[in-house]
Amino acid sequence: MKQEVLTLEQGLLADAFVSLKESHRKINRFTQKYNPLLDGDRFLTDKEVAELLKVSRRTLQKMRDEKTLPFIILGGKALYREYDIQALLERNYRKVED
Repeated sequence: MKQEVLTLEQGLLADAFVSLKESHRKINRFTQKYNPLLDGDRFLTDKEVAELLKVSRRTLQKMRDEKTLPFIILGGKALYREYDIQALLERNYRKVED
C-alpha cells in the first residue's frame, strides 16, 4: 500500500481549501450585516445610526434629548427604528430652489 502525504498546495485539496475560505468570508460578511426584523421593523444601534447619518454619537444623544429622533431604551442601550430614520431624513429634505 502506497501512502502519500497531501499538502494544501496540491490539486483537489487546495481547491477545497480555497472554496472553504471564500465561503467563510461570505458567511462572516453576511452575519455582520444581518439585522433580523422585529414585528416588521428593523432596529439599529447608536453606532449604526451615527455611521449612517455621518454624525457623532453625542449628536444622537442631543437629538434624543430634543425629541427630534424617536428611540427606545432596551437594556441601557438606545435603539432606533429604521423607518424612523428614513422619515427623519424625508422630513428634513430640502429641494434646490430654481
